[in-house]
Amino acid sequence: YAKSKDGYVISSETCAFEVMGIYESVDLKPGEIVEFHKGIVKHEFYSTNTDNHMCAMEYIYFARPDSVVEGINVHAFRKATGSILAREDKDLHADIVIGVPDSSLSAAIGYAEEAGIPFETGLIKNRYVGRTFIQPTQAMRDRSVRLKLSPVSSVVKGKSIVMIDDSIVRGTTSRRIVQLLKDAGATEVHVRIASPVITSPCFYGVDTSTKDQLIGAQMSVEEIRDYIHADTLRFMTEEEMKEATHDVGLCLACFNGEYCTKLFSYQEELDK
Repeated sequence: YAKSKDGYVISSETCAFEVMGIYESVDLKPGEIVEFHKGIVKHEFYSTNTDNHMCAMEYIYFARPDSVVEGINVHAFRKATGSILAREDKDLHADIVIGVPDSSLSAAIGYAEEAGIPFETGLIKNRYVGRTFIQPTQAMRDRSVRLKLSPVSSVVKGKSIVMIDDSIVRGTTSRRIVQLLKDAGATEVHVRIASPVITSPCFYGVDTSTKDQLIGAQMSVEEIRDYIHADTLRFMTEEEMKEATHDVGLCLACFNGEYCTKLFSYQEELDK
């Protein structure tokens, strides 16, 4: 929350405050309640038996890059993930680095700087199409991808490309994007994902409720590479992602199946 000239404002992201010209805010801690009454702010804790489990996907995908989450700027985190990915690609020789707009652009900049490969705008985003992976049917997702992204053929034609994306959920979007780039004349598309393989459903608000919706739960990395028609494919490891966030406690359940709360009905299915 933050203090404004008219009282107090509350937001899930700090970027909302900056739009209002407010650059100082207070983070609520796990288990904390804040009450505003006649200009007085009251804090109390309904529980002190707490842990930090910030959703990793907030850093990777959901939050705006100009927001600060748990003291870490989202752009800086994403840029660091790209730099970390590039360190492991010393033998990869490509002509350009591109990012899938918009959430992957920061990681692509970090990769390009670390690798010493030019960063280019190889894909243009249609601003009037929403996020595709949360749409309810595959037909709608496929149509949205076609409408959402266009390759810049003059940039990608005849080039070996490193394409940075934030994650792969179902795999169909990545497959379509790789095909768009190759149809536009790219000679190679090396896909690098700035997050680990998503292998488990999220029960905390993200619309992936079963493993059969997740390509990472059904295929190996090599099988995913073949499915999306990439020349090479690599994901971040959990350890590499933790390096980018330093000491922030993360919920990594969608990557490793280790949920931060007990999920009895789901656990019963796993035990079967």
